[in-house]
Amino acid sequence: MAMKDLSITFMGVKFPNPFCLSSSPVGNCYEMCAKAYDTGWGGVVFKTIGPAHYLIDEVSPRFDALAKESRPFVGFKNMEQIAEHPLEENLADLRRLKKNYPDKVLIASIMGSNEEDWEVLAKLVTEAGADMIELNFSCPQMTSHAMGSDVGSNPELCRKYCAAVRRSTHLPFMAKMTPNITDMCVPAIASIEGGANGISAINSIKSIINLDLKNKVGLPMIDGKSSISGYSGKAVKPVALRFIQQMRSHPKLKNCEISGIGGIETWEDAAEFILLGAKNLQVTTAIMQYGYRIVEDLCEGLSFYMEEQGVDHLEDLVGLATKNIIPAEELNRDYIVYPDIDKDLCVGCGRCVISCFDGAHQAMEWDEETRRPNCNQKKCVGCLLCGLVCPVSAITLGKRELKKGRKEKNLGKMRLQESFDKVS
Repeated sequence: MAMKDLSITFMGVKFPNPFCLSSSPVGNCYEMCAKAYDTGWGGVVFKTIGPAHYLIDEVSPRFDALAKESRPFVGFKNMEQIAEHPLEENLADLRRLKKNYPDKVLIASIMGSNEEDWEVLAKLVTEAGADMIELNFSCPQMTSHAMGSDVGSNPELCRKYCAAVRRSTHLPFMAKMTPNITDMCVPAIASIEGGANGISAINSIKSIINLDLKNKVGLPMIDGKSSISGYSGKAVKPVALRFIQQMRSHPKLKNCEISGIGGIETWEDAAEFILLGAKNLQVTTAIMQYGYRIVEDLCEGLSFYMEEQGVDHLEDLVGLATKNIIPAEELNRDYIVYPDIDKDLCVGCGRCVISCFDGAHQAMEWDEETRRPNCNQKKCVGCLLCGLVCPVSAITLGKRELKKGRKEKNLGKMRLQESFDKVS
């Protein structure tokens, strides 16, 4: 199969594919970004550049991971701040990247502590040759409360700093939002009103990821102490998708261009962000695990998905799922879907019975003679927890039955089994 057209135009700039390094340790210098370009990434968001007067002093160690069963990287904790290199070195790297890769998209991420900082930094990265700018309003582990997520949770500061950047550059720029807030739409709207052309979301979530039980301190441990800092990786994807959906559903943001960030490891993850309206995708934690070459899998998988969907251009997939995420009070509550148990596929482990009895509605019953489960439909509410815990996928969606006194409604084109298979 020939590769599909993965090019996409985001904030007026055309990317060969939607995948970019996010502003993070994976794009910390010229050599790293150059290798990413050579590997096939559509763009690079260079690690956030701060003002000359703000010196970065990092801790060691500064990473930790949340594991579950055989997966070492369900979630990831990062205590690293913005670029530790001097301002002039970072600007020199930007200039060199643009000189050697003139056709590649270069995004400069900046962070200041006052209007003057934002104006100066925006001017400097514009002169260095960046194609667009990302304003980091969201880093959760800065040592200054005048920078990072404390700014992103303050709509007035978002508006003011976006206006300062707009005064200093003609480039398109996006505001990077913090998830450490109840309603992301408020600072996002303020950023657009201040002059931003788009939004990137989400940055990492404030967290304490693990504790050393012997020493009674959080991890990573630095001289016997730890601190709250950013949580990323696959585990934050549901939070990222929620915020993107809420922004795309807001009347003032429905046409806003969004760069999606948070837990993108596979082409399926990428497709989910695109279907909810993201036109650009940023990746960090997956690169830390698998290296830059993961972009080859992302592009190939996305291309196969487009072939399956009969779509030739990636742009045609953007936002197609947004309309199918509706308020909870509008969901159809007129029917129950009972589980269907494939007794031949079932291995008789009893997990469904235990989970249903201890965690649901005691509807799954154990047949001692056949050593297989049965569903008591008089008790079953159709939650389908049984199917989600089944290790061999022997339980699928079965008969759909209207609740007493309800009338049939049109279910549309959605096939129930496919939606269930996605999560099981």
